[in-house]
Amino acid sequence: MTHHSDHLALDEEGYLLNLDDWTPELAEALAAKEDLTLSSEHWEIIHLLRHFYQQFEVSPAMRPLVKAVTKELGPEKGKSIYLMKLFPGSPPKLAAKIAGLPKPANCL
Repeated sequence: MTHHSDHLALDEEGYLLNLDDWTPELAEALAAKEDLTLSSEHWEIIHLLRHFYQQFEVSPAMRPLVKAVTKELGPEKGKSIYLMKLFPGSPPKLAAKIAGLPKPANCL
């Protein structure tokens, strides 16, 4: 009767409270809530974010995100305009949410 997402611990903004709850299926569900369908381009960013978080234990804001994407995926993807296309509004917030990571600290 209940949806899978009902018993997941999310904060009031929809961020996952327990990072270990994250699965690719969950990412799809969180994306669907934001009216996003995840493409391979989205997944590149999601995996990059999760890797970034494992290294630094923090979700990147826009500038470090752009830098990390440039380093990993090349300069044509390391642009805020490219990230805005994938994750409209605030790419660092939206991508972190779908990647099951905490909200970037300096994103309001």
